[in-house]
Amino acid sequence: MRTVYREKRYYCGEYLDVYIFPTFETGRRSSGGRRKRKPSSAAQKKLNQRHREEKLARLLHTNFTPEDLEIHLTYTVQPESDEEAARHLRNYIRRIQRLRKKRGLPPLKYIVVTERGKKGGRIHHHITVNGGIDRDELESLWGLGYANSRRLQFTENGLAGLAHYITKSPVGYKAWNASKNLVDPEPKTRDGHISARQARELARDTTDNREFEKLYPGYFLADAGAFHNDVNGGVYLVARYYRQDGKFIKPNKKGRSRK
Repeated sequence: MRTVYREKRYYCGEYLDVYIFPTFETGRRSSGGRRKRKPSSAAQKKLNQRHREEKLARLLHTNFTPEDLEIHLTYTVQPESDEEAARHLRNYIRRIQRLRKKRGLPPLKYIVVTERGKKGGRIHHHITVNGGIDRDELESLWGLGYANSRRLQFTENGLAGLAHYITKSPVGYKAWNASKNLVDPEPKTRDGHISARQARELARDTTDNREFEKLYPGYFLADAGAFHNDVNGGVYLVARYYRQDGKFIKPNKKGRSRK
């Protein structure tokens, strides 16, 4: 069985997400071969959540900047149903859209997540929107409870922390809803650029920035992780980088970016 490592790269604004994993070229499986084992339901749930957070982070990095805002909305009187909460949220978004049109601003870009607190708790909304309207004015448009907003805070790891925070317990079958004018980055894929030996060496020490950064000149490593699959013997790597000449994070005295 021949193993080829595939590299999948997502260019998301000033960030680069990289996934490196094995693909296997096989013929007919012999009678002594091992069958693939499905992950446990708990492991699959954790993996699905990780994929949701990573995809949301890519959307945020591609479509928003520090000039844009995150808004958190709560209710004084809780909606009687999820449908009622969704209606309140749609009306709020429409009010923002009308105001932007009245001011001659570019169309609204948004990502919204509706969550419920632990143990069937209170419904609240998280919205990321493009800038152009004063924060106080945006907050006043809600009118159904507490509203708080701030400019997006980019770190070396981008908005991964925000993506994790707002997708803990989404309401409904979709983790989030978004405007149709967002750019969803497509991956660039290539096989064989990373050898199996190189993947194993990288996996041994995911804190060795120098080796990871050699792979992608012009980028600093923000975070990296590795997983060894005991079933197929493969190494799986995931890493996030940020541009060395990026505008979102100021360099420190050593020339590296800081949080």
